[in-house]
Amino acid sequence: MAEGIVPRRPTAVVIGASATGLLAAAALADFADVTVVERDRLPDGPEPRRGVPQARHAHLVWSGGVKALDDLLPGLTGEVVAHGGRLAHIMGDMVSRAPNEVWFRRFTSTHHRNLVCSRDLLDSVLRGRVLADERITLRQETTALRLEGDATAVTGVRIRAGAATDADAGDDAGERTLRADLVVDASGRGSRAPRWLTELGGPSITEREVNAGVAYATRLYRAPEAARNIDFPLVNVQANPAKAPGRGGIVLPIEGNRWIVTLAGTRGGEPSDDPGAFVDFALNLDDPVIGELVKGLEPLGEIVTTRATANRRRYYERVKHWPDGFLVLGDAVAGYNPVYGHGLTVAAQCALAVRDTLGATGLGQPGLARRLQRAAARPVAAAWDLAVGQDALYPGATDTRPNGVERLLARFVDKAVETGARNPRALAALLDVMSLERPATRLFSPDMLIPMLIGPRRPHLQGSPLTDAERKTAVP
Repeated sequence: MAEGIVPRRPTAVVIGASATGLLAAAALADFADVTVVERDRLPDGPEPRRGVPQARHAHLVWSGGVKALDDLLPGLTGEVVAHGGRLAHIMGDMVSRAPNEVWFRRFTSTHHRNLVCSRDLLDSVLRGRVLADERITLRQETTALRLEGDATAVTGVRIRAGAATDADAGDDAGERTLRADLVVDASGRGSRAPRWLTELGGPSITEREVNAGVAYATRLYRAPEAARNIDFPLVNVQANPAKAPGRGGIVLPIEGNRWIVTLAGTRGGEPSDDPGAFVDFALNLDDPVIGELVKGLEPLGEIVTTRATANRRRYYERVKHWPDGFLVLGDAVAGYNPVYGHGLTVAAQCALAVRDTLGATGLGQPGLARRLQRAAARPVAAAWDLAVGQDALYPGATDTRPNGVERLLARFVDKAVETGARNPRALAALLDVMSLERPATRLFSPDMLIPMLIGPRRPHLQGSPLTDAERKTAVP
């Protein structure tokens, strides 16, 4: 190399400063200078923002996501905990009823821990950590308009400062092109990547939707005085697909001595934003434990509702001729019914897959973007199969009803849940899969099959396993 010549460092553009976008930026920073393009102005602390309307509902990160977060950004979960978050033991710190109406015993022998906090806190800590990296630049209030390049290679993204809309996209004032060796679309469910690709002469994208018709209603409450100095458990009553409409809910204790209470119902059984009906809905679930816990609490703010809960997947990894220099991640690839809580875990695992793939090749290799897209599809597929396996059973969820094999698998999963609910060895296998730590084949391991077939078997619980002390702290 001639003296004084410095090799150019590769560049990457990430569209969207969502959790997915920030994690992708962190994964890319060792290999490129990264620019994050974000349409909103980001808050300075743990506050709501317009681009994440779902943040008001209950969120958690499964243990597979906790591992991925700390692998990408060592110590990140510790920072969240230091700001009031919590690593909750599954099932020791949970009171949970499965979709088949079986209550889990609160075994403490498994290693699984969920990260529990408000979405605003998690996003704030993540922003602070990622955007402190000098290799990452944030462009706020900047809109991505389209991709640059052609069907074989994406070479950059056309942007405009300010909140542009499709209606004014014809006005090129303030527009410019950011050239990049890799463009990552992390813009969420509203991603325009399918249209952008066809505009470049690229392929159409196969999509699938499974929509159980779930509606969510969430209200924030002040925690009971007596429960503020203990690790009060998460309380989760899941809907039963066999009893349409399916209704359920969750109580999620978070930082600031607050409880997030999210209620859910499928078609014909949706919760509303009527304050007078919220607690009644909870009391009329198959088990009234959530209603009993919150009926005397002080609400903090209004009820927030949403119906954007369909499982929707775009199969980018199946495209034969994928353009170099372009990658789609997060909800832009697949969004899931939030009841399963897998979105953040998948985002972290996809970013980790990107980092590990780049570590083996570096940027700039022909065909790299296709390999990245396929690597990211693996955690997506795991979460998708878990969500769709349940939601496809609801009436009207999909045009294609489950076939015989899928129904047989659903019955096996129900049996696995029944076994894990009363056997710690089987529970560990079940949580390995639910936490996205291990593939679904783990359910066919001896840890599951032996207890399933020959026991020993404890009797099923007849009600929620709240302790007397927990009930006394929460219910006067």
